[in-house]
Amino acid sequence: MKLTISKSELQKGLARIQSVVEKRNTMPILANVLLDAGNKKSKTLTLAATDLEVGIRGSHPADVEIAGKVTVSAKKLYEIVRELSNELVSLEVTENAYVKICCDRAQFALAGNAADEYPTLPNFSLGKTAPVQAVFLSEMIERTMYAASADETRYNLNGVYFEQLPTSGKVRMVATDGHRLAIVDRMLGAELSGLEPGVIIPRKGLGELKHLLDEEDTEEVELGFEGNSALVRKGEVTLVMRLIEGEFPNYQQVIPKETNINLTVVVETLARALRRVALLSAERSRAIKFELSDGQLRLSSNNPDLGDAQEEIDVDYAGEPITVAFNARYLMDALNSIKAKEVRLGFKDATSPAQLIPTDDDDALAVVMPMRV
Repeated sequence: MKLTISKSELQKGLARIQSVVEKRNTMPILANVLLDAGNKKSKTLTLAATDLEVGIRGSHPADVEIAGKVTVSAKKLYEIVRELSNELVSLEVTENAYVKICCDRAQFALAGNAADEYPTLPNFSLGKTAPVQAVFLSEMIERTMYAASADETRYNLNGVYFEQLPTSGKVRMVATDGHRLAIVDRMLGAELSGLEPGVIIPRKGLGELKHLLDEEDTEEVELGFEGNSALVRKGEVTLVMRLIEGEFPNYQQVIPKETNINLTVVVETLARALRRVALLSAERSRAIKFELSDGQLRLSSNNPDLGDAQEEIDVDYAGEPITVAFNARYLMDALNSIKAKEVRLGFKDATSPAQLIPTDDDDALAVVMPMRV
């Protein structure tokens, strides 16, 4: 393999794959990037990386003199390219799979591995994807992914549930870790095949998808599902995610059917008060007590080793006094993801889950379980 490519193109492609490559060395080759200059006519260099759960592949314009492929350390190649001073970079595979990197008067020889040892990324059948607006999909991920579980023993909660609602035609994303729940519905404007009866997309895959959606030139992506994989295509970049196998819990059981206590609060006011009072909450539980009375919400925390804190907020409430406690971090995560000026907070009693609904968006919902204090 021998080619020349612009530094900016190569650096952009290598930067995109850094969070995909496997860093735990269970299979050393998964820490590598695959460089594939398939043939001289294509005039492209394809970069690919995978950890066997998430894979990404992108093609970049290059002047290919000799076709070929090789794998090298993704991290080290990126570090080298990032420091190069000139815009034109030369790559050449020499004996024993070493990659010679030349730029201006700088020269590197980076040890590599034969490409035939590298796992292949799956290809989708034609017609299995549909166009989706990037801004809507990005917002859905942001509003739900925070609630997905990081506990690997609960593998079916380690992602976001994706389903098509038959009655409205909207697409729904749901995430929960057993302590909180996030739901958002959106009309994506496309009929997505392979979503029956629903799929679970892993957290890491969603994170990579969010990065792709938030790139400056991304307006629309192709999204599809086939077998146990999800695929996203944006121009010359393809992202493949292996879906989580397992059954997502019946999340409808967690959503409060009725709320006797309801109030509307300004998101920024409540979030700032929570952050302040949480400074002296117990390290482990992060418990914040909510004491609701006529026209007033009192937040308080107590840490035997540090002290206590309290703050009062004026609210539009005229019901019976009630005291309930929540994990401050769970509430703050929900408020930060809602992206609204005001939120309707409602719950049935002190032992029932609380729901938060943006006042300007009935298609988004967060649920937080109460705590005993």
